[in-house]
Formats: sequence, C-alpha cells, structure tokens
Amino acid sequence: MSRLSRRDFVKNAALLSGSAITSPLLPQLVAEGAEPASAKPQPLDKLNIAIIGAGNQGRGNFRVLHGLDENIFALCDVDENQIATTLKQQPALAGAKVYSDYRKLLEQEKSLDAVVIATPDHWHAPIARAAMQAGKHVYCEKPLTHSIGEARELRELAKTSKVVTQMGNQGSASASLRRSIELIKAGVLGQIHEVHTYMPGGRFRRGITRPLGADPVPAGLNWDVWVGPAPFTPFKQGVYHPRVWRGWYDFGSGQLGDFGCHAFNLPMRALDLDYPAKVEIVCTGLGQDSYFVNGIIKLHFAARKDLAPVTLSWYDGGAQPPDGLFQDVIAVFKKLQNGVLLVGDKGIIFTNPWNMAALIKLKGEDRLQDVLHHEATKDIPVTLPRTRSHQYEWVQACKGGPATYSNFEVGGHLTEIVLSGVLAARLGRSIEWNGAQMEVQDAPASATKIIHPQYRQF
Repeated sequence: MSRLSRRDFVKNAALLSGSAITSPLLPQLVAEGAEPASAKPQPLDKLNIAIIGAGNQGRGNFRVLHGLDENIFALCDVDENQIATTLKQQPALAGAKVYSDYRKLLEQEKSLDAVVIATPDHWHAPIARAAMQAGKHVYCEKPLTHSIGEARELRELAKTSKVVTQMGNQGSASASLRRSIELIKAGVLGQIHEVHTYMPGGRFRRGITRPLGADPVPAGLNWDVWVGPAPFTPFKQGVYHPRVWRGWYDFGSGQLGDFGCHAFNLPMRALDLDYPAKVEIVCTGLGQDSYFVNGIIKLHFAARKDLAPVTLSWYDGGAQPPDGLFQDVIAVFKKLQNGVLLVGDKGIIFTNPWNMAALIKLKGEDRLQDVLHHEATKDIPVTLPRTRSHQYEWVQACKGGPATYSNFEVGGHLTEIVLSGVLAARLGRSIEWNGAQMEVQDAPASATKIIHPQYRQF
C-alpha cells in the first residue's frame, strides 16, 4: 500500500480513459480553480505581512504570498538556524525584518497588517489570539489549534475581533472540492451513510516514550520559548525539533490532526456535520507520550434534518479498510491509495487527502471520472464561488473582498471535529462526546486537561 502525492494523483487521474478526464484536469489543479481574468479584483495596496514560523510551511506560504506580490516584511522564529535557512533559500526575503519573539513583533511593528502562523500546533492558539487582539488579520496553518477548548475560543474571538481569518487547509480553494460539495448537496450521490479515509504510514515517529536526559541546546535556538505553553521538556537532538514534533502529545496532534483538517473538510461541508455523538477507537502501539502506531477511529454523527446518520472512519498507520471497499480506486491507480471515499446509495466520490482532485462514479457507470468533467452532472448548477488559491482568497478578503471559505468559525469547527478523534486517541478509549459542551461522558480527569490545557508560564 502506498501514499499518493498530489502530483501522482493528478498524473494518474489524467491517464483515465475517455474525454471526461484528460488534460483539462491538470490546469484546474495547478491554478486551484482559478477564476477567469475578468472576475479578478482590481489591484489594491500591498499588505504588510509577517510570517511566524520559518520552517517548511512558512517558506511555502512565503512563496505563494510573494507570488501574489504582497509585502512580506518580517520573519519570526525562535530558531536562528531556521531563519538563516529560509533567507538563504528565499533571496526575496533579504530585506525582511527578523524577530525571535512574536510578542515583540506585534508590539513594535505598527504598520503590520497580517500574520501567517506556521509553527508547531501547540503555538497556534496563543499566537493567533495575540494577533487578533492586536487587530491583525490571521492565516493559521491547520489544525487551527492544539486543543478543543482553544478552537472554541478562537471561533468566538473571530466573531468580535473584526479581522479576516483563514485556516490553512489549502484544498478548500480547490474547484474539485467545491464542485464535489455542489454535487453532494444536489443529491447526486443520494444518502451518504459512510465516509472512509485511508492514511497509511506517517511522517513522524509514534508509539514511543519520551527519552530520558538532555542534550546541549544548539546555538541560536531558544528552547524555552520553543516549548512555550507546553509542559517543559528537555531538549533532545533530533527528537522534537525540527519537523519531528507532530507525533508528541505536548506539541502535535498526530496523523489525524495533521491530515484530518484536509480529509474531513469535504464531508463536513457537504453533509452539514455538527459534532460526533460518539468516537470509537481501536488502536495498537499507543505510547505514553506519543500517538498510536496503527489505529481505526470512527466518528458517529446523528441524522441532520433530512440527512441520514453518517460514520467517518479513519484508517491510520498500518490499519486497513475493509476488503473491496476501495475496489474502484484500485481499478484506477492499480493499488490502494490514500484518500477519502464518500459512499452514497447512488454513487461514490473519491478525493485525494488535500481535496485537490476528486473522482466520481454513479451507479451504472463503469469507472471513476473527474468531477469537473462529468457528463452526467454537467447540468447541476454552480453555487459556490471559485478562487485562485487559498492564500489569494485570504489576501483579497483582507483588502475588502469576499469572505474567506475557511475562516476561523468554519476552520475552528472542523478542528473541533478532528480533535474529538485525537482526544479519544490520547485517552486510549472510545468516548461519548458532547461537542456543544466540550464534555466526555464519565470523563477521567485527564480528559479535561486535554480539552482545556493549562499553559506553562515561561
């Protein structure tokens, strides 16, 4: 079994026979649903943007925003080595101001309009909160927060702060995702009772216990601030930083937290999902300080108005979906691939984890086809706006354009859904969940600490 990259998904989809999937798919994905030139807003003044977190995600966001000709005038990271790497890789940042503490950045840069937050998960909420309270527009990587309580807080703060917000699940801007939503809401798939997400492997170690001892902190790294609001952990070379923090309870949200805000995006929007009433989990290799090695998590949602109850199943690590479930996907890609499968009584939709491309097959059809060029659904009306990219949408909203699609109300709700699964994983047991009250039935004391963590003072 293998993970499917965005590039490979596009390549394989384009190889499908018939006129429904040919070269038109590729430009749609590259532009992420670019609108015609006549629909683009007139140029406005550049935004003064600071990027907080100079690792890979920060660099990626810089490249997109620089391509939009915005003014990236400040870079902030607690690790001078990350700053140096970013400046070396991105010569266009040569004139940017450099900060090691976001608090000083927000205090001193009076002309700052907006921030991009690309830090480890445990820092998302504190920085976003401070930026919003300072009146700055915020783009924050997913998951929006490290805890359910923080997500609820940012949702409420976004309602009153009058700033533009966007969570960084970039597939939200994809024409494929928006077309899939239109088709599902039009009833093309019929009632959907089940959604399956297959995410094998992982990019970080898990199922392990925190190592003992401490290593010398590298020059240029402020380790105390890197740990920040989390319980203090001594520095260990190559264990937490850089890029290996996702598997640890104190800093990351595991594979589900990493990809759930992509994978659950389509079903949440298309099926009007509220909160799961129950979260079931079967996992192996659960570590004392880190996430499980293999697991199946099932989120059960009650009926919503005229929509049937639905179960979202997440297959993680080495866990496998039931035999035959992904047979149409295997027929296309010749092997089981990571992605999201929505099963209706009239058909199915399969999308890659980022929702950048989606395929549909209705009953009576012999193969999956691109949702953007599906002959049988061409008359279903377009009801959602299309956009150039996720960051472009945020920038335009900051300048007075249309509202963002993954604002903190939407992104925060999606994060709460995802983190309910993370909560069950950390507790190591299935839970009855009251999402509105953020409470677990018969909750152990440890549940409250995960839902509403206490910040360390540093």
